Parts: sequence; C-alpha cells; structure tokens
Amino acid sequence: MTGSAPEFDVARLDSYLKAVLPGLAGKPALERISGGQSNPTFFVTYEDRALVLRKKPPGALLPSAHAIDREFRVIAALKDTGVPVPEALHYCTDESVVGTPFYLMARLDGRVFHDCTLPDVPPAERKAIYRSIAETLARFHNVEPTAVGLSDFGKPGDYFARQISRWSRQWQESRTREDANMERLIAWLPAHIPPSEITSLVHGDYRVGNLMFHKTEPRVIAILDWELATLGHPLADLAHIGMAWHTAPAEYGGIAGLDLTALGIPGHAEFNAAYAATSHHPVKLEPFHMAFALFRWAAIFEGIAFRAAKGTAAAENAADVGQLSAVFARQAVALI
Repeated sequence: MTGSAPEFDVARLDSYLKAVLPGLAGKPALERISGGQSNPTFFVTYEDRALVLRKKPPGALLPSAHAIDREFRVIAALKDTGVPVPEALHYCTDESVVGTPFYLMARLDGRVFHDCTLPDVPPAERKAIYRSIAETLARFHNVEPTAVGLSDFGKPGDYFARQISRWSRQWQESRTREDANMERLIAWLPAHIPPSEITSLVHGDYRVGNLMFHKTEPRVIAILDWELATLGHPLADLAHIGMAWHTAPAEYGGIAGLDLTALGIPGHAEFNAAYAATSHHPVKLEPFHMAFALFRWAAIFEGIAFRAAKGTAAAENAADVGQLSAVFARQAVALI
C-alpha cells in the first residue's frame, strides 16, 4: 500500500544515492508506504534496482525513539547468520539529504499477510507457513549476540523484571479506569518469574504481519520492522506471537475459537514444538510468559485509550483499540 509524496527533495536524494551506490540507472520513482510505521518508509525504484528507504520522522523526537541506527545495525549484523533479513545497503547521517538520518535496504519481492488466518493461502500450505514462522524465530534466537557484534545491543539479564516494572509504571501513569485484573498481574508477575536467565537478541514485535514470505513457497524470506529489537529473553518473542492463540479475531486479530484444523493452522502446542525443535535453548514456554505478553499489551492498549480520552491519539480507532486493555488483562489472569 502506498500513500503521500515525500517531504524532501527527490533530486537531491537521487544525486546522493548515485554517489554512494554506483551504477543506479535513470531517475528514481518514489512511493511512500502507508500503514502503521512510525518511521516514514519509501520504495525507491530505479531502472535497475529496487530499494527501500527508512528515515526518522521530522520534528522534535524523544532521544530513544525512532532509533533507525539500531534497526540498520541489527539488520546488517544478521547478514550471514541464516536469519532472513533484507540486505542492509547504506546508513546516512547527513540530514541535508532528506531532512533526517535514513538507511537503505534492498527491496524484496514477496507476500505480507496482515491476517493470521492467511485467507488467500490453501489450508495445506498454512501449516508449512506456520512451521517456517516458528523455525525462523528459533534461528534468530540461536544467533549469539557476541558473535555478530551485538553484545552491547541492550542490557543482559533481568529482562522480565525490568519489563514488568516498566509496564506496571506505564499502567499507573496512563490508566483511565480501575481494573482488578491488572492489579493482580502487577502483584503476581514479579513473584513468578521463572528462574531461567538466558539472554538473546529479541525482535520485540514478532508476528505474522511483520514477516515477508516467498511469493509461491511457504517460507519466511524476511523479518521486517526491527524498531523494538534489543537484548532480552527469547521467550518474550515466542509469547508475543503466541497471543494469537489466546485472543479472538475481534480481539486484535487473534485465532482463538476458530476451527484451526479446518484452516490448516497448527495449535499453539504444535507451534511451540516446532520452535523448540530448532531452538538451541531448552527453556519451554510457561503460563507466566503468556500472561506477561498479554499484560504488556493490556498496558499498551490502555495507553492508547488514555491518549484517545485526551484527544491526542494518532489512530481514528484508538478508543475502540483501548477497550482491548480489559480483554487482554482478563485473558492473562485466566492463564495464571
């Protein structure tokens, strides 16, 4: 999906790109990719090469927000690891080119699905796609951060303790209502963190919509949207994608309550088993991990509701999305 024109001089960008990427032919065609990205993203198409440009938004920003340098760094680091990522081509700090720092990556030709049921895919192919999703996540977690120069990409250890503290504070600062389920989770989660203290790279938003699949084959060809990547606990990612099995279609696009056998989609246990078969770590997903994932999103949804109540929410459906906070908190408590 493409949208509005860029807010910068295309001719200036063209001149810069031809200097750093020799051999580009013709004039570039630019298309802005619309959607949920907080970092403006563009297709830049030359006669002989298709690129993607991702830049910081214009204006005053929080210091830690929109860290496209981190996105570029992790994509570049994963190049020869077997983890499917777009090819990282160039990072530019010169703000005179497009107004903010930006990076370039190769544009891939594949399929992106925004519905976990994969409606346009034959049922026989869906199971293979989900297996690829699980195995790709495991291969990503198998990458040793030190081996790819990312030992300093985040804080090692105490990941869940720090995250629970962060999202508990977020809840207290942005809540629009009372919720006994959230209060119970805030008390229960810190006391029930599993003892397995392992650190890996984590994506932060690993889900069907942030993956690109081969045009005809049931396999992942790229993990996209690395904005939240850091060092953390691998089961945070596994639980994040696992939320789909614990929420209904009307609850942010989950698959709970659907006839998964008829759809050709594996059950949650089967998906986790496919991940475990490829993963190098022995830690298994527990109710704690799923409760944490749902709790985190309950806090995020409440923040959206808070902004909607103040009239500062970006999305038109913010008030509706905010109501999911109570739903996710209830689901999390049901798991514990």
